[in-house]
Amino acid sequence: MSQVALIKVQKTAASLRQQVLEGLRNAIVSGELPPGKRLTERELIEIMGVSRTVIREALRQLEAERLVEVIPNKGPIVRALTREEAEDLYRIRAVLYGLAARIFVEQADSERLVELRDAFQAVVSAYETGDVQQTLETKTRFYEVLHQGTQSETLISMLATLHARIWQWRSLGLTHPRRSDERSRESIENLRSIVTAAEHNDADAAERATREEANQAAQEVMRLLSMESSSNDESINRREGP
Repeated sequence: MSQVALIKVQKTAASLRQQVLEGLRNAIVSGELPPGKRLTERELIEIMGVSRTVIREALRQLEAERLVEVIPNKGPIVRALTREEAEDLYRIRAVLYGLAARIFVEQADSERLVELRDAFQAVVSAYETGDVQQTLETKTRFYEVLHQGTQSETLISMLATLHARIWQWRSLGLTHPRRSDERSRESIENLRSIVTAAEHNDADAAERATREEANQAAQEVMRLLSMESSSNDESINRREGP
């Protein structure tokens, strides 16, 4: 736990519980705290410099968000998604991201459009370097610009929770050794279509492109998971023999 990128919380006017919650959530989303990682209260208290009560409140909230689960006789651990949950979350993602794109376009001003274009160029540059972490970060930033542009606190909150729960599959889609080369080009073109639609004030096109990107990302992840499942089955059969 001591090597995890958590920071000691600063006792400011901001809620300590919120700072701890965001710190733990970000560590889970980034993979610093991977699925199955045990979250020991004593270690978290020592690292983050807050009370047991604050830690417990944050862990309860993360459990409600289904990022953490409590195992009998073991305590809280970082929760791993099942394939069924991933499929469900990607379907929801397509709808909510599409809605966010629509609302963004309907009320975007020139400043927001410049911000979105800049975020898109950063994604293109990240793909060109082949840096997976940078690609994840820049794509996350692109969607943050899109979502913040909705100016809907309710929608932004829902999208943040969805992002936190789906992060491990997004990472799989970018890091898997058998990832399709076409998927990278496909993603760039989809994001380009979103930007173009926003520039032309076409909310319908922006929603369609955003949904298409989410659906294609889901298809790629499910394809990779199916390949892994088949490989595992073949490995088991070889060990068991005819």
